[in-house]
Amino acid sequence: MKLAGLKSVDGAHDESIWAAAWAPAAAHRPTAVLLTGALDETVRAWRPDDLAAVGPPAKGHALGVVSLAAHPAGVLAAAVSLDSFIRVFDVDSGASVATLEAPPSEVWGVQFHPKGNALAAAGGGSGSVKLWDTEKWQPITSLAVPRPEGARPDKTGSGKFVLSVAWSPDGKLLACGSMDGTIAVYDAIRMKFLHHLEGHHMPVRSMVFSPVDPHVLFTACDDCHIHIYDAKEKTLIGAMSGHASWVLSIDVSPDGKAVATGSSDRTVRLWDIKMRTSVQTMSNHSDQVWAVAFRPPGGDGVRAGRLASASDDKTISLYDYS
Repeated sequence: MKLAGLKSVDGAHDESIWAAAWAPAAAHRPTAVLLTGALDETVRAWRPDDLAAVGPPAKGHALGVVSLAAHPAGVLAAAVSLDSFIRVFDVDSGASVATLEAPPSEVWGVQFHPKGNALAAAGGGSGSVKLWDTEKWQPITSLAVPRPEGARPDKTGSGKFVLSVAWSPDGKLLACGSMDGTIAVYDAIRMKFLHHLEGHHMPVRSMVFSPVDPHVLFTACDDCHIHIYDAKEKTLIGAMSGHASWVLSIDVSPDGKAVATGSSDRTVRLWDIKMRTSVQTMSNHSDQVWAVAFRPPGGDGVRAGRLASASDDKTISLYDYS
């Protein structure tokens, strides 16, 4: 497995780029589209192979965009802003579909259910995961994140500041990562807390489940490590290290064989999951890499894998993955 640089766009946004996500191919659009969100309060769309801009920037946030998620049908996406609003918008037109409000500092990472019927948001200082339905965009529930026994409270005072969230591909598990390094796992069918996953002791900013094993969870942490858990059985099954600083973002390849990470050490790394090792380091960026995202499978003429990265340097990069 390897990455090969294809294209970079300097000045893709006017400010630091903190989020990236692929909107899958849709019935009306035969290819996936790359979405990026930045502190310039906009979301931009890019063509999948040449990174040509698609339409004008989508606006509507009062503060910077910190997280993005695309609906699995490829038509809608959700953007989270520091203004504490989640804005749901049409990928192609940029038009707002719904605006979900939360109290200050209570929305961070977001992720759609694999079937697209719910949106989960890491609840920041609320110490919870918030869920909305995607038909009428009404709140479903708020899942409290319990503190582990004997845990020290983190700096928020509430004991939990929730940064990241991920659904298992079968929709049966929901996981979230917190500022203190703990990871909470829920039964997403019954909406019940199951257990904590332990091993990290610093912020867990990004996480993703394997597309080939619905129990395997990959986590990225400020402790410079990537952990591999069996989220159902509550076991740490592997760990990988190599970044010189915080690991800010992680994604898994559609074939389930590799993960990519972005770090504050300014690099993107590709990791062989089976070998538990870093196989390549890309140094395209001149500042920390807040987002990495593999293009989802599907769409006309899609033969090769693609990975995108986005950085504080206002640049997005596209790589071939093979």
